[in-house]
Amino acid sequence: MAEALDRVTRVAADLMDSAASEGARQSRSAKQQLDHWARVGRAVSSQHTSSRRRVEAALAGHLATGDLTVEEGVVFNAEISAAIEESLARTNYGAALAGQGITTVALNDAGEIVEHRPDGTEVVLSGRR
Repeated sequence: MAEALDRVTRVAADLMDSAASEGARQSRSAKQQLDHWARVGRAVSSQHTSSRRRVEAALAGHLATGDLTVEEGVVFNAEISAAIEESLARTNYGAALAGQGITTVALNDAGEIVEHRPDGTEVVLSGRR
């Protein structure tokens, strides 16, 4: 069987760091570890067993999480954790807070503290006294 060609893609930094750490423990490169996790995840996600249907029902709110087995609970928690992490990565908190009239601060590329005001203006705050 011919080996499939790899494709270039971006991976979240926290996943790459975790893959490097876990890969070292498993004698795999970070890429090999990511490939392993993806294959395991694909296999688990593609299962349409009664357990998988029960987890999906719990995720949809149609089954109480207390009714899941321990193993189903582990999968449920992993699905929720992944969904939260994905949502956190997509959310622009500066824009969300500005929409509520809240001023935020952040570091710019030069390491300066920048105040981001709800009206869209930005002010570099001086660190000197």
